[in-house]
Amino acid sequence: MIFQIAVIFFFLALGELIVWLTGVPVPSSIIGMLLLAASISSGVLDIRRVDRAAQFLVSNLGFFFVPAGVGLINCFGLIADQWVQIVGTTVLSTMVVIACTGWTHQAVRRYLSRRSHHVSHTHDGISD
Repeated sequence: MIFQIAVIFFFLALGELIVWLTGVPVPSSIIGMLLLAASISSGVLDIRRVDRAAQFLVSNLGFFFVPAGVGLINCFGLIADQWVQIVGTTVLSTMVVIACTGWTHQAVRRYLSRRSHHVSHTHDGISD
């Protein structure tokens, strides 16, 4: 399991290095996660090299939110003064995310439906 955690931290460090070298405004953890996912998807890294450690981290994900919760408590005065704006922004941004996700899902389904319809017709000897 130590080796698996080391592999995950290697990709995190690689993300840090990329951000440091390029100055790209993306969190290094996101870059590292994308590199890890790309390595697994491409077959460069076998998923069995990280699956137990990843499962452990996901199983204990709630634990990692404790520092953020404590930080919110420390900023309670600011939150109390701005709660209407915070709630309004949260509700509005949630609705925008849901709408964009739905529209994207519908567009992808339409595209895949047309594509599979076109492929099935060309395999049947029928041209469009």
